[in-house]
Amino acid sequence: IPDSGHKYYLQFSTEDYRTGENAGNCLATVLYPKKKSTPVVSIKCSHTTDQKEIQEEDNRLYERLRHQAKPITGNNIPDSHGNIEPALEPVWALAVAGSSSIMWEKSVENLGYSLAQVKLVQQWVRKDDLIEFDYTVLLHEMPTQEIIPCHMRLTWLPARPLKVKHFCTSHNHRLEDGSGVESGSAAGFSDEKGANF
Repeated sequence: IPDSGHKYYLQFSTEDYRTGENAGNCLATVLYPKKKSTPVVSIKCSHTTDQKEIQEEDNRLYERLRHQAKPITGNNIPDSHGNIEPALEPVWALAVAGSSSIMWEKSVENLGYSLAQVKLVQQWVRKDDLIEFDYTVLLHEMPTQEIIPCHMRLTWLPARPLKVKHFCTSHNHRLEDGSGVESGSAAGFSDEKGANF
């Protein structure tokens, strides 16, 4: 599109993260603006999974995370052989969902990302109903093959979107970018203990 950027029309299928079953089909448009900014995405999906079933699964996951005997901690997920301990699968699933917002924000037309590994994760105990985790994730940048470390603070409550705050560093460890100042931002401060990076 002259003076705007490149627009792509996509048709694709989705699958359930855990089971690999078909979860629906989607039509999307993606505009990569000429100016460096996040892609503009419009997407419509038909779901094969019942939304009530999804909500019930979210609630089961939430209750499991909420009622841990002690806060969850972990490192190197998956391990060097590609294995994930069953107890850490929910933590990995949340990392996949949370890091997708970082990847969307950082991606440009000729540069993409995938989650390579969770280096560290720590669950925070909260007095309210939210679930909160601190992550150090490694993103695989393509086509450069660089591994980008990012710190991610994720908060979640079922039936609400994940809130993600982050900052990433480049290979030379200088501060590269963060999540800005809007809701879910790393620049926002909280009076809550442990809420700031």
